[in-house]
Amino acid sequence: MDCLFCKIVAGEIPGDIVHTTERTVAFRDLVAQAPTHVLIVPRDHYANAAELAAGDPVASAELVTTAAAVATAEGYDDYRLVFNTGAGAGQSVFHTHLHLLAGRPLSWPPG
Repeated sequence: MDCLFCKIVAGEIPGDIVHTTERTVAFRDLVAQAPTHVLIVPRDHYANAAELAAGDPVASAELVTTAAAVATAEGYDDYRLVFNTGAGAGQSVFHTHLHLLAGRPLSWPPG
């Protein structure tokens, strides 16, 4: 499989990893949209959030608990979590990933 995030999870290519669990890996986004912009991915490959929720609901929930742990470790009580599902919604890597954004005011509605 030629998946960028699978390669980061496997340690085949470097990532700025900030947190890991049995089911998840969290690393800094290279194109940060906020002072803290971390991607939380399941270790197993699922193309999008809906596929992960159907295939491994425990890992799906663990993405959120991992994001909360990272936000706390980074010193944030206020943060945004975003899943993009499909190219039309902005998903560019088709391995489920949850964006954790914090450290600046985040307007609504988002972009």
